[in-house]
Amino acid sequence: MNLIIGVIIVVSAVLGGFVLSHGELIALWQPFELLIIGGASAGAFVIANPSSVTKRTFQQLPQLLKGQKFTKTYYIEMLSLFYQLFNLMRRKGLIAVEEHIDDPRNSSVFRRFPQVSKDSHVIEFICDYLRLMVIGDMNAYEIENLMDIELETHHHEQMGPSTALTKVADALPGFGIVAAVLGIVITMGALGGPPEELGLHVAAALVGTFLGILIAYGFVAPMANSLEAKADQEFKFYESMKVCLIANINGMPPQIAVEFGRKTLTSDVRPTFYELEEMVKGRS
Repeated sequence: MNLIIGVIIVVSAVLGGFVLSHGELIALWQPFELLIIGGASAGAFVIANPSSVTKRTFQQLPQLLKGQKFTKTYYIEMLSLFYQLFNLMRRKGLIAVEEHIDDPRNSSVFRRFPQVSKDSHVIEFICDYLRLMVIGDMNAYEIENLMDIELETHHHEQMGPSTALTKVADALPGFGIVAAVLGIVITMGALGGPPEELGLHVAAALVGTFLGILIAYGFVAPMANSLEAKADQEFKFYESMKVCLIANINGMPPQIAVEFGRKTLTSDVRPTFYELEEMVKGRS
């Protein structure tokens, strides 16, 4: 939603100011300039990035049209899920969660939290480390170190599209200059013609520079920043899960273990102690 609002604001401000300055919008319609800039940028993007990053970029771009995934409700569900699992382990032993982590889709515990359960990577993360806890061959330090390695790798993958788009944004003004230079070449070939024709060629060339800069700083760079923010939010979510699991491994009671996770959250999504307690009691 923010993407649509932002695009409307940028376009309205730029074109509105141009029209109010007695400019003619038709002068900005230069499809061949767009072809040069867009095609060159797309080609450079494909050359610069492995196919995995290209694929992930196109998978992540539609997420910009959606609202924030990791809301307060989402965090409450995650913390409540951990409370239920930790409480089960405390009452019946580690082996009690084995049936739930072996088949989380049909687990009576996981099914109580639909928002979290539909994210396969989150469920895989939880089940993998609960499985290591059940096996019992690793201490808290070793498991935390393994979590840090996995989270660093996952965050690096999630940051790939943002980094790739940032580099495209840096290159777009240069491709705008390329389009402008080609426009000047066309203008030089038309020397000796009517002044009006020369003026149109020069205007088209300048529009190339304008489009390169506008697309770079008005659209692509903000989109890259938005993807980076979403990757950081996802990293914070996994970090909160890591803190909960490590607290439980270190022998903290379920309520205290999820409190550790709650304290790692930023103020805009952090549920209060009583909000979390009410959710936990309601799902128990």
